[in-house]
Amino acid sequence: MSSKTNADCCADGHDGPALKLSDALSRILAEVQPVAGREMLAVRSALGRVLSTDVVSRINVPSHTNSAMDGYALIGAELSADGETSLSVIGTAAAGRPFGGKVDSGQCVRIMTGAPMPAGADTVVMQENVVREGDAAFIGAGQEPGQHVRQAGEDIAAGNVALSAGTRLMPAEIGILGSLGVSEVSVRRRPRVAFFSTGDELRSVGEPLGEGQIYDSNRYTIFGMLTRLGVEVLDMGVIRDDRDAVEQAFAKAAAEADAIVTSGGVSVGDADYVAETLQRTGTVGFWKVAMKPGRPLAFGRIADALFFGLPGNPNSVMVTFYQLAQPALQALAGMPNPEPPLTMPAISASALRKKPGRREFQRGVFSRADDGRLIVHKTGHQGSGVLSSMAAANCFIVLPEDSGPVSEGDEVTVQPFAAFV
Repeated sequence: MSSKTNADCCADGHDGPALKLSDALSRILAEVQPVAGREMLAVRSALGRVLSTDVVSRINVPSHTNSAMDGYALIGAELSADGETSLSVIGTAAAGRPFGGKVDSGQCVRIMTGAPMPAGADTVVMQENVVREGDAAFIGAGQEPGQHVRQAGEDIAAGNVALSAGTRLMPAEIGILGSLGVSEVSVRRRPRVAFFSTGDELRSVGEPLGEGQIYDSNRYTIFGMLTRLGVEVLDMGVIRDDRDAVEQAFAKAAAEADAIVTSGGVSVGDADYVAETLQRTGTVGFWKVAMKPGRPLAFGRIADALFFGLPGNPNSVMVTFYQLAQPALQALAGMPNPEPPLTMPAISASALRKKPGRREFQRGVFSRADDGRLIVHKTGHQGSGVLSSMAAANCFIVLPEDSGPVSEGDEVTVQPFAAFV
């Protein structure tokens, strides 16, 4: 990332070509290094955190060869391929109460799911496929030697890496740690992210509104997105449209945080000091992205902190955060190669306006039609300031850069909001 002068900015910053979204994301991720610092946490407290080291299993999971079904344990080689097999039932094995003897030729043991396999037995026949008459069990044809048995270490073998560094610990991973008998793990510290809004027209909730003033919704939206992401949040409030105030906010945020997220002040208005301050005091990566909403977006650094200058319109804030800031913050947290958001094909039930040149993210609601296909409707007016259209949606309708208008019945790509949680 190279620093730019005022002349550079005029030549290829605000007035230069906008980057494709994929190129912008690549340039951002190339600048990200995971945060340093680790801490040990109890497993339950580590939910949502990122492992800092590999977790190597000290035991086999499962710890013993056991039955995957309720049924009868026997010697698989004794099963008749085309006739009935008759065996003598010599005992019972249950989870936590193994059968202490050995299964010999012509014998079987009644066994419950999870019970250790008796010595000599290597196969389980489901109880539904066995006719029991006293101490005799009769098994029909069609059974396979070795079936319905879970081998020791089949899930995780002792000495193998169970979870790799960089894994985000979600419920399944917490369960794996429990299965290994692990009580605490080493995780990366949470990235610290400072955020603030800019604008003389903005007021915080609880303050009275004067003429021409509005409540600041963006800080609440950004707070919600950052909190769901699991980072440590530093809310710096609303910064007025003043060059010195913006510069002081930049310096304070950079001193306390690993990344800075702002909303507003990145266009070319006379009072838009965010972009100007980044250019003067920091390092500039790029100013514009070929996307809608969200074209004016500043990325760079202030000292060692990553900087994301998001637009001021509410929908633009959410689109640019999810598409560009969130993957970078995931990488900052130590997650290697953040996965691109899930996309799915759907049939548009709405006509959509679109001009070639920018990738658009329109708000929509998708559902499953009677024939199994996904259908998506747009959620009303798609203006970048209409936050209610985002609240009513469950997905983005993603329209590529070179595409034009969409007719009702055309296939489109949708990006479920669930992919961002």
